[in-house]
Amino acid sequence: MKKVLKILGIFLLLFIIGIISIPFLFKGTIQDKVRYLVNEHVHAKVDFANLDISLIRSFPQASVVIDEFSIINYTPFEGDTLAYSKKIALDMSIKELFKNASEPISVQKIVIDEANIAIKTDSLGNSNVDIVRKQDDATETSPEEESGAFTFALDHYEINDSRILFRDDISKTILAMTDLNHSGDGSISGEKIILDTKTNTEASLNLDGTKYLNKNKLQLDAQIELDLENQRYSFKENKALVNRLPLEFAGYVQLFEKYTDVDLSFKTPSSDFKNFLAVIPETYVKNLDGVQTSGDFSINGIIKGKSDDTYIPKMDIKIASSNASFKYPDLPKGVKNINIDTKIKNETGLVDDTYINIDNLTFKIDQDSFAAKGSLRNLTKNMIVDMMLKGTLNLANLNQAYPLQLEEKVNGIVNADVKTHFDMQSLEKEQYQNIKSSGTASISKFTYASTDTPNEIKIENADVSFTPETISLDKMQATTGRSDLAATGTIQNLMGFLFAKQDLKGDFNVNSNVFAVDDFMVSEQESEEEVASTTEDETMRIPSFLDATLNFDTKKVFYDNLELQNTKGTVKIKDETAYLENVTSNIFDGGMALNGNVSTKAKVPTFDMALDLSKIDIVKSFNNLELIKGLAPIAKALTGNLTTKINLNGKLNENLIPVLTSLKGKALAEILNAQVSTTKTPFLATLDNQLNFLEIDQLNLKDIKTNLSFDDGKINVKPFEFDVKGIKITAGGDHSFDQNMNYNIKLDVPAKYLGSEVGNLISQLDQKEANTMTVGLPIGLSGNFKNPKINLNTDLAIKQLTQQIVDKQKEKVKGELIGKGQKVITDLLGNSKNQNDSSNANTNNTEETLKNTAKNILGGFLGKKKKKDSTKTKN
Repeated sequence: MKKVLKILGIFLLLFIIGIISIPFLFKGTIQDKVRYLVNEHVHAKVDFANLDISLIRSFPQASVVIDEFSIINYTPFEGDTLAYSKKIALDMSIKELFKNASEPISVQKIVIDEANIAIKTDSLGNSNVDIVRKQDDATETSPEEESGAFTFALDHYEINDSRILFRDDISKTILAMTDLNHSGDGSISGEKIILDTKTNTEASLNLDGTKYLNKNKLQLDAQIELDLENQRYSFKENKALVNRLPLEFAGYVQLFEKYTDVDLSFKTPSSDFKNFLAVIPETYVKNLDGVQTSGDFSINGIIKGKSDDTYIPKMDIKIASSNASFKYPDLPKGVKNINIDTKIKNETGLVDDTYINIDNLTFKIDQDSFAAKGSLRNLTKNMIVDMMLKGTLNLANLNQAYPLQLEEKVNGIVNADVKTHFDMQSLEKEQYQNIKSSGTASISKFTYASTDTPNEIKIENADVSFTPETISLDKMQATTGRSDLAATGTIQNLMGFLFAKQDLKGDFNVNSNVFAVDDFMVSEQESEEEVASTTEDETMRIPSFLDATLNFDTKKVFYDNLELQNTKGTVKIKDETAYLENVTSNIFDGGMALNGNVSTKAKVPTFDMALDLSKIDIVKSFNNLELIKGLAPIAKALTGNLTTKINLNGKLNENLIPVLTSLKGKALAEILNAQVSTTKTPFLATLDNQLNFLEIDQLNLKDIKTNLSFDDGKINVKPFEFDVKGIKITAGGDHSFDQNMNYNIKLDVPAKYLGSEVGNLISQLDQKEANTMTVGLPIGLSGNFKNPKINLNTDLAIKQLTQQIVDKQKEKVKGELIGKGQKVITDLLGNSKNQNDSSNANTNNTEETLKNTAKNILGGFLGKKKKKDSTKTKN
């Protein structure tokens, strides 16, 4: 007995040692299996933190746990995480551990915890799930190689606390399933497997910008029968709750070699009208608790037929309601007489033959009734829309009958009797001749308030008429903020704007008594994520959806702090840019003409303008126009009139005011007539104190022209001349918009104004010369206009004056000497002519005497006769 117990003890010890040691012995095999699967079949970076094997955790089966499993994409989704799971647990028979890396391993149970799966399709059709390696066509794979992976014979599987994201940039679809818990249990009935599945999740669905689900709770209890031999999957006793809408469905899907056979039916389990409210996206509905309903609502449908490259299953889906009503408990009004008769059908199996018929859609709120009827055909290619709208709708009643969760506040009465027929391709290609519309529509007492508009917009009345050729705005009276508008015109593509997301195109004539630009400019704020990292962007933006031409005539226009009167011209708006053409106005007691553009398309708005200001008041323009302050700070000291032509471009700030340091361009400025006041600027006051002879306050500047250019924050002034009471002044240089300056001024000053320093020099001149002689006085200006530095270069002026007087004296002495010499010669020549030539013997002696005498006299005037050099020896 002891021997038997000893043997049993040894076997038990070996068994315990085996249970403990086998995981260590076969851990490498499973790791090799995972790596083999990855390297042979997956084009992605697959990694895991740890792999653990236990024979105790799921005894008598082996348990394999993989921690922090991840799949990271290669290009074109480089670096994106396709899948991640905190833990994956696999249960399998112990014998599976003894298989080599190339043999398949059968798994009976799998549990996935805290998984994140992100499935993406980009705008080019690339999908990040396309990670299976493509086999070389020239290489044939053996059956053993093909089966060298995991196979599943599941009794149970779970996905816990997980998240799945599906994003398709082509269809603009985003589906997010969060807090996902899904489980399934399998049982074998003959040759068939039956899976009982339970799913709970919160789903968010966004289709092309519209939220149809927003963290809605979805539940699905489905029993699925799997006939693996015939590849037939049947749905039995299935119940779903989708966006509060209960559905029951049954049928099957069977896979064949060349096509798939589908036979599914679904219906609402009851006909309560609350089912209709449950269909409406949560964006537009509140809690349904306490809502009183009457009448019925039902959805039922059949999807049946084969699906292959040519055909889709035929379908017949009916949505119906008859004489229904509903009323929210906390709202004063209800919606009644609701009738819905809508069908979604495909009778041929060809996808292009799918159509939607709205045979009847009516409802009534108070005394207002509204009806719609029409069809949508050729849905997948070039959808054809045929619609009729008729009725009266008081928009204020909508808020009192239905809890619209909208940021906008809308009121007004809409009357419509419109028919329209068009195809989407014509809208997209702007072939408006193919759009057939007729009827009329009007709106009155309309108000609209939104975060996208600075002020409430009020339309007293507006009438629109529809014809096959065009849509006419026959009349509109509107106000917003301080502004009033009266408009008529034509709209080219209303349907394209409403249905194809095109820019609204039209031509309008607008008249206004008061037009304030800031009443129509919206502030664009960045998203919360961007605001967290950058400063808030509240830049005014030109609406991006406008492509319109406005001919306007406005009595008063307010732009920032400016008031313009009798403003006329044309504005063409397109691509967030306003093009101004032939704009004229009265401003600062003068006239203005303007051509150019303003663009808010880029993050920093820009402008490019040609501005002509004629005979404007200098004081008013300086006090109200930052541009004048920057271009000519000295204008602060002037009173009078100014004319200027400016061509400039640059950046705009958040209020669409030019950023002065960004300006580039040129200008021609002309002072027509101006007086100067030195007390209004330190620059002129300091200059006046240093130039006693120049009474700057008495200056009268008239018809002075100068050319300016500006770039890199500097204004360059080309030298120009003007005369002040006989003093010629030449000025030129540059200054910056921060008021720093560097100018050179030259004054042609009468010499007598230079004072005692030049008195002795001037005394050498006669009175007439002293009064008329001028000298250039250079003046250097630096510092800034508030604290100027003035450099009077009197030393250079005195040096120049001294040289002028010396040159004058030389000329004077030279003239006197030449005059005296001429007189002597004249006298001598005159006397020789009076002598008697009595004899030929004395003639030659007389001529020689005259020549020597003239030489001696000129030599005395022009310079002494050189002395003979006594050191020279005679020849």
